[in-house]
Amino acid sequence: MQLSSARKAWHDALYIPRDSQGAVMQEMGLLGRMIQKTDKQRKAGHQAHQAVAAHIQRAIDTLPAHLKAFGNHMYSPIATADDADDAHQAVFSVAYAAGPRMYAKKFEKARLVALGVLYRYRRMHQGGQSEGVDPCPSPEGFRAWLLHMLGLELSSVAWAREWEGFIEACFATCNDLDRDALVPVARAISVMREVA
Repeated sequence: MQLSSARKAWHDALYIPRDSQGAVMQEMGLLGRMIQKTDKQRKAGHQAHQAVAAHIQRAIDTLPAHLKAFGNHMYSPIATADDADDAHQAVFSVAYAAGPRMYAKKFEKARLVALGVLYRYRRMHQGGQSEGVDPCPSPEGFRAWLLHMLGLELSSVAWAREWEGFIEACFATCNDLDRDALVPVARAISVMREVA
């Protein structure tokens, strides 16, 4: 397990390596049939990975539930739909609290806009090094994505007045939640590097 970044460490700590597909096919050829085994890899590399992963997993478990859900949604290979829902709720709640109050109709639209921003943020930061490209860099592209994926039609009239501030608040919230979720993981990596 490489400790190059907190994002990558989060993913790798929850990833369970398995035998390669080639090894499974070779075993199937030798035995003449597919069998189910309960044992996992027992090699030294796997044991070393598990030892390092335990420290990262412990750091993840120190987080409050909303930060853990956000981090799992962003980086975990075993993220659940509940993690995605909790991450979306955290982004929406914090971004909404930072801005002016909305009417009920706009409030429901804002929930879907926050979901769209979370999707964009996740796409830009997956892979561990924040090297992704924004899939909807323009307001037109984002409105088209919201319509196509979520069925939300937003008017381009007064876009800056109606939605730009809320979208910026959602991105700022994503940055804050991401930073806060990665702090204990980065601290654990730092401690392990000092010891090594």
